[in-house]
Amino acid sequence: MLFNSLTFLVFFALVFALHRLMPSWVAQKRLLLAASYLFYAAWNPPYILILLFSTILDWWLARLIWRCEDDRRRRNLLALSLLSNLGMLGFFKYGNFLLVNFQSTLAIFGVLYHPPALDIVLPVGISFYTFASLSYTIDVYRHEVRGDWSFLDYALFVSFFPHLVAGPIVRAYQLLPQMTAPRRASADQLGWGLVLLALGLWSKTVMADSIFAPVVDSVYENPAVSGAVDAWSAVLAFTGQIYFNIQG
Repeated sequence: MLFNSLTFLVFFALVFALHRLMPSWVAQKRLLLAASYLFYAAWNPPYILILLFSTILDWWLARLIWRCEDDRRRRNLLALSLLSNLGMLGFFKYGNFLLVNFQSTLAIFGVLYHPPALDIVLPVGISFYTFASLSYTIDVYRHEVRGDWSFLDYALFVSFFPHLVAGPIVRAYQLLPQMTAPRRASADQLGWGLVLLALGLWSKTVMADSIFAPVVDSVYENPAVSGAVDAWSAVLAFTGQIYFNIQG
């Protein structure tokens, strides 16, 4: 579900309307959590299990770290969080790459190895939610944030759909405290939010996709027939495309 698609606009409007109608703050948070998982499931439903696993693991480990007074055990619990999260991230991002290079290394020594095709599909946004979740256990270990947050608040912090698949990576101390008390946007805040939304859509759809992307694609798809001026145009246009994609 792309942020600049009609599907997302309809999804966002429905979630916003339902959020305003919820009778309590807890109900509003539950709605946002369900909407966030629905948003992620729209890409690949089975992969919400990876998001859920990472969330449960770090929430549980953080609570153990928070309650533990033994420094050695606290370090071991943090190491388990690091190994689990970075191991999972490394498998999905670099599993195929490492397998191919392992096969090539064996071939140098005359060993023919034909590994089974892993066909690993990289879960969208895995870097963002993995590092957000991992930063929580690290901050709890450093005593920079409490480790006794409710599972609802923590799961919403990790999966909150506006930053789930495109960032930025939000630290726990920035977002979790905002979930403790009921919040309701004022008319001025809603107006300013719509302005920012419009600017983001303009940056993405007009500047990045309509102006800069065609220049980049025309050169990158046929580099052999491109001259020096075309190449530099593509490099500069790619810079603009990345900038407005991130800004949007």
